[in-house]
Amino acid sequence: MSTPKFPASIKYIIGNEAAERFSYYGLRAILTIFLATHFFNPSGDPSLQLAAEAKANEATHFFITLNYLLPIAGALMADWFLGKYAVILWLSLVYCAGNLMMAVFTDNYSFFMTGLIMIAIGSGGIKPCVSANVGDQFDASNKSLINKAFSWFYLSINFGSFFSTLLIPWFLTHYGPRVAFGIPGCLMLLATVVFFLGMKKYTRVPPTGFPKENFISINCYLLFQGKRLLKGEKAADIAREKFSEASVKAIFSVWKVLGLFAFVPVYWMLSDQSTSEWVIQATKLDLTIFGYTLLPQQVQAANPVMILILTPLFGSVLYPYFEKKGVHLSVHLKIVSGFVILISSFVIIFLLQVQIDQGHHPSAGWQILAYLLLTIAEILVYLTGLEYAYAQAPLSMKSTIMSFWLLTISLGNYLVSLINSNISAGGLLSHLTGARYYGFFMVLMAGVTICFILRYRKMLWKNEAVQM
Repeated sequence: MSTPKFPASIKYIIGNEAAERFSYYGLRAILTIFLATHFFNPSGDPSLQLAAEAKANEATHFFITLNYLLPIAGALMADWFLGKYAVILWLSLVYCAGNLMMAVFTDNYSFFMTGLIMIAIGSGGIKPCVSANVGDQFDASNKSLINKAFSWFYLSINFGSFFSTLLIPWFLTHYGPRVAFGIPGCLMLLATVVFFLGMKKYTRVPPTGFPKENFISINCYLLFQGKRLLKGEKAADIAREKFSEASVKAIFSVWKVLGLFAFVPVYWMLSDQSTSEWVIQATKLDLTIFGYTLLPQQVQAANPVMILILTPLFGSVLYPYFEKKGVHLSVHLKIVSGFVILISSFVIIFLLQVQIDQGHHPSAGWQILAYLLLTIAEILVYLTGLEYAYAQAPLSMKSTIMSFWLLTISLGNYLVSLINSNISAGGLLSHLTGARYYGFFMVLMAGVTICFILRYRKMLWKNEAVQM
């Protein structure tokens, strides 16, 4: 029996992803503080600082919202009309143009934000296509390697993220915003070139065309059959009257996944604050670690470097150890464990903020500990959800189901954006300042975790392996 080999195309996909993520996370590393200090409070007026920080957080989370909302459009274009390759290539060019605008117009808020929106269109549109494209490269002869490929794919994201999060804040401090925003543009151009170079290596799944039996049409049909559903008729039996068995089965497999996804947006409400609210908190900490003084934006580099270390540890050591001991770590158990660990990271952030509110400057080392817990939660929730989404999706909906997973990130960030908008406008939530802000999210996440346990209590220890 021959040893399975990785497809030749995988190195181009992973190289492209590493460079693109360098670009994206380099931009995100400096965005919140740049907006707060350069556009919203350039004079450094202490009386404007809270509102400026809230506006910067709002803008950052809205940018992330678009990044993870637009994958729906990109996925549908790829699955139905253009194919993944064309969508990735053309939207990468839009992405590059957005980077150029941000680098050129660092003193013009309108043009700067236009460039940011173009990046959201490019980054968001290609996102589900790139991850689904990984799975498309495998066939029956090497499908046993797909989990390892997704792990390498995820590591490439954090490889790019780590170096950009360390370097781009340094370039902003020493060379100014045009250089700091220009370097991510150069890396995005490199990512596009690397992807283009692999064009003859890719296995391309052709688009299916606009399907008459699509997710929306089947669900709309069931919606109009509400009276029959209320009478106790099964939705699947009603759908089979008009649609094929394969289409009905595909739709209900998607709904099974969406039921689990419904709990995840609140996770992202907390997790993605590590690139905005936590960065602003870092400006008020003692940033000297082992004799070296970090920039506030550099503390978040702890997350990607920990991902690089802990992802192989979990996949190659911890998970096999538990399986060997007869402890099966189901999808649901991994996710709820991630929820609990995320809450513990926010406990640290909350306690740090209590110290800051009292006029102290605690060590950034405590925030690094919070990043460690956040990283463990990310491995348990994000990577598990990514694999689960691809595994459960029918062939015709691989990119689409990936976009639903990414939609959970979009929704979580949109809600945080709304909360910060309300705070900056002096609205109902304006009392959520200082430690109270983080306490609110801790309680919210605890409530969602309890609901998840109650909903999936029978599945937590069930042996439901993810089959790619």
